[in-house]
Amino acid sequence: MLKLSPLAPSCGEFNTVSEGERKLELLLDLGAMLAREVELDELLKVFGERVASAMAADRATLWLVDSRNGVLRSRVANLPELDELSIPSGQGVVGHVALTGTLVNIADASSDGRWAPETDRKTGYQTTSMLCAPIRDDKDNLMGVVQVLNKARGTFDERDEAFLTTLANQIGRALAYTTLRGAGDERGIPLRGPFNHIVGSSAAMDSVYRNILKSAGTDATVLFSGETGTGKGLFARAIHVNSQRRDGPLVHVDCTNLPASLVESELFGHERGAYTGAEARVLGKVERADGGTLFLDEVGELPLSLQSKLLRFLQDRNFERVGGQETLVADVRIVAATNRSLADMVDAGEFRSDLYYRLRIIDVALPALRDRDDQDIIALAEHFLERCSRRYNRPQLPLSPNARRALTAHRWPGNVRELEHCMERAVVLTHGTQIEPEDLGLDNRAPAAQHTEEGILVPRSLSLDEASAHYAKRVLAEQDGNRSATARELGISRNRLARLLD
Repeated sequence: MLKLSPLAPSCGEFNTVSEGERKLELLLDLGAMLAREVELDELLKVFGERVASAMAADRATLWLVDSRNGVLRSRVANLPELDELSIPSGQGVVGHVALTGTLVNIADASSDGRWAPETDRKTGYQTTSMLCAPIRDDKDNLMGVVQVLNKARGTFDERDEAFLTTLANQIGRALAYTTLRGAGDERGIPLRGPFNHIVGSSAAMDSVYRNILKSAGTDATVLFSGETGTGKGLFARAIHVNSQRRDGPLVHVDCTNLPASLVESELFGHERGAYTGAEARVLGKVERADGGTLFLDEVGELPLSLQSKLLRFLQDRNFERVGGQETLVADVRIVAATNRSLADMVDAGEFRSDLYYRLRIIDVALPALRDRDDQDIIALAEHFLERCSRRYNRPQLPLSPNARRALTAHRWPGNVRELEHCMERAVVLTHGTQIEPEDLGLDNRAPAAQHTEEGILVPRSLSLDEASAHYAKRVLAEQDGNRSATARELGISRNRLARLLD
């Protein structure tokens, strides 16, 4: 994982690393810097400091054009005096660059008629030399301006101009791979959502963002709850890459895919000879996550026999490999997720109450897609369209008005994952000039659970487990034998469905 220094080098450090080397390093690092699901303000603040260092300048600012009103916002800058600055389009040198799309190099700002001294008056800073370059996406839409101030020695030269132009072009390409991309033919980009790979600005997402931002910087255990397909894995990664453990491993354990007989070995590892076929020592996921984060996906599927050992690990971070006698320690942060109600499982005796309370130090409920607003659905659809178009080397087609209405009217039982698959299908199969409702392949039949109003007869002589199995088999028949669809409809994992059906 790339390590970024939040501080620009001192003047003495300029002598040990050449300016050319710093510029090359920055260009090489930029893609990695923007590939993570990090909190944008923090990421781009560090980025601004790296630009200033690479160009032997005093300050650097990445101005982004808000597509809602065309205002340039300095959400990303090494500005110790103010949290944010904003400039109307056309005002000052930065506004001029945003309006005209031309590079500007000024040796003496105070003598240039385009310079607006208001910013210096607000900050108490004195600008002398200045270099600004426009940032565009691959469709030539203006996204922002990168600005550097006060060259450490002399003024910015032609080599600086060429580098900043190259850097601005790379920034535009990098932003196109995040959710900070141009909004159609509009100027600027939509400055919504605090994470650069997570789409959504609805009220339903506000509490999710707040909880993640508050908990990411701590080692507190986080439990994500929500239906299948709501993006629990993506948010778990956001927790990790915004934590102090970001340089350590993020190890994913899918509890639904672990046979009960191998769960303990998968988590804690085993010694040679621990059981038949154990021909060598194998490290478990807990050991592999040392110094990082362990993500327990669908933790509700862990068998009761293992829950006590997981609880012990959560309490003191101690464990033993299967077949081993040595007590080991792993420095691991736990993030867990479930699509089931662990509280109901506790009441049913299927989940330990002490483990449940230990897991839910921070409890984050992810909303179903149907509970997010239409704007989120369309923004997600366009995000997936762009990504799938790039993957399959297809032109990105627009959604027709009827397709947009079909998307917002759909109930999305499979949530964001279903929407992603829907957009992938449209990219592959659409042959027109825009995507129509018939290209989406939406199944608008009422959910199978609603058909039960007509009655699924269950004999009163059956036990609760037998009645559950009877109901599961009926839903399976309505889903034409598709176990994945049946599990989604019932809100359970495929492993649990298999246990009901067997």
